[in-house]
Formats: sequence, C-alpha cells, structure tokens
Amino acid sequence: MVTSVTSFSRTGLSDWLIQRVTSLVLLAYFILIAYQLLGSVDYTSWRALFDQTWMKVFTLMAALSLAAHSWIGLWSVFTDYLTERMLGPKGNAIRLACQLGASLSLVGYVIWIIVVVWS
Repeated sequence: MVTSVTSFSRTGLSDWLIQRVTSLVLLAYFILIAYQLLGSVDYTSWRALFDQTWMKVFTLMAALSLAAHSWIGLWSVFTDYLTERMLGPKGNAIRLACQLGASLSLVGYVIWIIVVVWS
C-alpha cells in the first residue's frame, strides 16, 4: 500500500499535470537543440549559444523538468511493481532503497548540470 510518506502528499492530478508541463519544456528544449545541430555548428557558435543567460536558464529548466518527469515515472513504477505482494516481505525495503537511489541520482545529475552550465 502506498502511504502519504512515500507519495509526499502528491495527488494523481498533480503528477499528471507535472508530467505534461515538463514534457512540453523538454520538447521545446530538444527542438531548439535539434535546430541548432541541423545548422552549421562549430565550437564557437555552440559556446556563444550557451554563454547567453537565457540558454543557461532554459537548460536549467530542462534539467529540472527531466528530473521531475523521471521521478514521477520511476515513483509510479516502484510503487506498482516493488511491493510486498510482488517481492515478499522485503518488498517495501527494496522499494524504499530504489526510491532513495533514484532520488539521490537525480539530485546529483541536476547539481552536475548546474555546475557544468553555470561555470
């Protein structure tokens, strides 16, 4: 059973809305990157693009959107398939360990992106 401790007081509607908004941010970001890659790209133009503040902010928005989108998807998979019914008495411990590992990885990736983009 999913409790309020593992769901962080989210609802299905809020998860659905977050997934849709983050997917639109990611779509816009990847369209921009694809457009840039289809043009004549060299190091100087690529660097000039990422030196602009709006691109740094957009990249940060995309990174945060990817982390939120991934977390909701992984949380859904973990709570659906890593249960006591599916895995026996250790199912909840396995689920919590996977959730902890996924959340730490996502936070680490976002911090890494911030360091790379803003340095």
